[in-house]
Amino acid sequence: MTDEDRDLISKSKKGKMKAFRRLVEKYKRPAFLIALGLVGNRDDAYDISQEAFIRVYRNLHNFNPRHKFFSWFYVILSNLCKNHLRGRQVRENYLEDQRRSAVCSNPKDTYPRPDVLLEQDETSRRLWEEIGKLPFEFKEIIVLRHFREFSYKEISDMLNIPMGSVMSRLYHARKKLKDNLKDVME
Repeated sequence: MTDEDRDLISKSKKGKMKAFRRLVEKYKRPAFLIALGLVGNRDDAYDISQEAFIRVYRNLHNFNPRHKFFSWFYVILSNLCKNHLRGRQVRENYLEDQRRSAVCSNPKDTYPRPDVLLEQDETSRRLWEEIGKLPFEFKEIIVLRHFREFSYKEISDMLNIPMGSVMSRLYHARKKLKDNLKDVME
């Protein structure tokens, strides 16, 4: 855990709201993007990430400072995502939101020809559709490694599983995606 996180958590535990706000500011974007990757809807991801911070605040007294803050936070966020997914199917606008995010992320991009863009859009749509069908443990590994670019060690810490399990899950998740996307890759 960083010295900054340690200091912010210590002050937050003492009721210093400014410190907790800084902690939220530091982690709100990664929390939102992870939730978005796991639940597939911007509004739901925003609500879940906000709820995760509320739960963190309420449970800061349970936090063990020997652990990394984000690993502890991730468990809360992940559990909220799992509970949310149990209660509904992933909405169709998930794919549209992902496409919009990709197109709007860098307005200086030069856009390819419409036929190329359409092909890329279809491939992206199929990829996210197949990711959405994966079991949660595979989906979270794919999102954390490939879309949030966490290291194997960081994922191992966040999920509290051995690094070998991270590599195994990632291997099986990639294999399943590859098998399900054979027609697109040909």
